[in-house]
Amino acid sequence: MELEAAVSANLAAVRARLDRAADAAGRSPDEIRLVAVSKTFGVAHVEAAAAAGLRDLGENRVQEALDKQAATPALPLRWHLVGHLQSNKARKAVAFDWIHSVDSPALLGRLDRAAAEAGRSPQLLVQVDLAGEATRHGAREDEARRIVEAAAECRAVRLRGLMILPPWSDDPEAARPWFGRLRALRDELQAGAPESVRLDELSMGMSHDFETAIEEGATMIRVGTAIFGRRTRPGGA
Repeated sequence: MELEAAVSANLAAVRARLDRAADAAGRSPDEIRLVAVSKTFGVAHVEAAAAAGLRDLGENRVQEALDKQAATPALPLRWHLVGHLQSNKARKAVAFDWIHSVDSPALLGRLDRAAAEAGRSPQLLVQVDLAGEATRHGAREDEARRIVEAAAECRAVRLRGLMILPPWSDDPEAARPWFGRLRALRDELQAGAPESVRLDELSMGMSHDFETAIEEGATMIRVGTAIFGRRTRPGGA
């Protein structure tokens, strides 16, 4: 019960922040999906999040998420893969409802084939690397365009938008230019996208900077630490 109370209180604080940021930006909070990033936390934290009313859970690793799904089959959760996806994990990854980290046309194709075989239809986002960081995954702008073009041929998956992990900074304002650039790129890609592709989602913003992301048009925010607390293993959100 102590864990449930802590997660519930943290969630209430995050939702209050979300509401204030949406109001300041002249947006409805209903436009913004809160994805609670439960990576490295156990099943008890997932259950506490669900008990507090969360429905969207984010994970970095495919197998870790599959184990948690298997342990919580009755919970009404939507699972998001927010970490890098290796192409050889595509078949397992289609168990997710959302995949935020598509970074090549080849990976898009593998996911589409795997989803068709499994009778699944996950929603996909292109992870974009605007800063050209050597330590970051993600598609460059020209590669993102090729992914959007290739999405018109998909049978099972549906491309829905873009995701970004901007260069790290403690200052939320440092992320604003990257969030703005992602929104502008989304608008540009949508203008030239095949008729069957609708890019209406922007996944951007984490615990320390999601208010800035909301001001810049985020439709999904990925929040871990502010809900679940500090991690004992590496990896922030």
